[in-house]
Amino acid sequence: QVQLVESGGGLVQAGGSLRLSCAASGRTFSNYVMGWFRQAPGKEREFVAFNSWTGGRTYYADSVKGRFTISRDSAKNMVYLQMNSLKPEDTAVYYCAAAELLRGVWYSPTSYDYWGQGTQVTVSS
Repeated sequence: QVQLVESGGGLVQAGGSLRLSCAASGRTFSNYVMGWFRQAPGKEREFVAFNSWTGGRTYYADSVKGRFTISRDSAKNMVYLQMNSLKPEDTAVYYCAAAELLRGVWYSPTSYDYWGQGTQVTVSS
């Protein structure tokens, strides 16, 4: 079992920045691939960013590419999502997710086994 706890959300003006953190506990963190997803009211959960076991591979949704950066600190069992140049359409609850072995494609929420409780990000215009 892996427990995930997100933090760092909040209210920010358009153009601003936030850094989300995801603390992992329970098993060897480096054995897990990590993803960030988000869900806006009335919408499905969507992929934001992916980070492989060693951090060597990263993928981003087109909507955040160039603005968001995923990183991990395996020594601290932490994953981060640095979000810059935020836009009102980035408003959502952000979730981190983990899988030891993806059960599907890296951009599908159903491929991940473990989820945090989410952290709200609100971007005002």
